[in-house]
Amino acid sequence: MSDSQFRTPPIDVTPPAPPSLPQSRTPDMANSTVQRFLGGPPTAVFLRLLFVSLVVGALLVWLDIRPIEIFNALQRFVNRLWQMGWGAVRDVVQYVIAGAVIVVPVWLVMRLFNMRGAK
Repeated sequence: MSDSQFRTPPIDVTPPAPPSLPQSRTPDMANSTVQRFLGGPPTAVFLRLLFVSLVVGALLVWLDIRPIEIFNALQRFVNRLWQMGWGAVRDVVQYVIAGAVIVVPVWLVMRLFNMRGAK
């Protein structure tokens, strides 16, 4: 046997090639903003909205409620608020304050318990 068969292979001292740089394609800012606003890709959001609209529409037809009736009721509601004037604003503020007396302390207690459990 020859002496060259038992020699160790030469040590490679060349540095490894640097990793290839990613493509210099910048993300489409408008698309990411739209996706962030919509909550996902526009096509998927459209399909979800289409499906939910179908289900809600079927329920409304089953309950014999027509879309024009909803718009008419909303128009009557706004007209009634407008005719009531500042009395309506006062009533709404009273409702908000009455609800806040219960909601804010419950929310605060829940937040405190959640902070304690997160440790």
